[in-house]
This record gives sequence, C-alpha cells and structure tokens, in this order.
Amino acid sequence: MLLITSVLIFILSYCEANGNVIRPDQPSVVLTEGSSINLSCTFDGSAYSLHWYRQMPGSRPEFLLLIVKSTKTKVEASPPHPHMSISLHDNRVDLEISSAAVSDSALYYCALEPTVTGNTKTL
Repeated sequence: MLLITSVLIFILSYCEANGNVIRPDQPSVVLTEGSSINLSCTFDGSAYSLHWYRQMPGSRPEFLLLIVKSTKTKVEASPPHPHMSISLHDNRVDLEISSAAVSDSALYYCALEPTVTGNTKTL
C-alpha cells in the first residue's frame, strides 16, 4: 500500500507599510513529503533586508532566514534549518525548502525591513 503524506504550506498574503509592499506569489502550496519547493514574495519600495518566518499552529512566529539587499549577506536562525535557503532576485525573495517534511507544514511570512531615511541622528 502506497501512503503519500502531504505538506501544507500557507504564505501570509499582502502586507503594506510606509509605501513598501510585499506580497506572496502564491497564497498556499500543497506538496508531497520529500519534495522541494520555492516560496516567493515580490516587493515594491525600498528595503534594507528581507526576512522569512514561519508559524506553527498554536506557536509564535519563528525566524528562519534573512538576506541583506545591498550585500546579499545571509543570516540564519540559531539553530539553523539546513534544508532551507534564501535568495534574492531583483525585487523577489525566495525561500527554498528541500526535502520538505510534514513538520514543515506551517504559515510562512515574508517581511521586509525598510531602508532608513531622513534624520538618522541618535537622540
């Protein structure tokens, strides 16, 4: 008997703040366990860094990865998630999940950190 286990992933829909907009390319994904998937968000406006988080049912959001737009420097969670990676292509940020497991079923958030503009003096 063949048993196929599904991994269900939801991505937070549209978010806007201070003229910066970030939105997922697809609102939900269903895939089979062991598959790989790219979750993508497109953003408008300025951004210093792009972030990915996930939230398991009944839990608070968990930081996964971020990438600094200007340098493409990547920062991982501690402890890291070795089967997850982040990449940036123009105004799109991708989260690649390789060999997805049922434990990856969650609500995923993409977020951006705006570029600081205006008065940057410390008070």
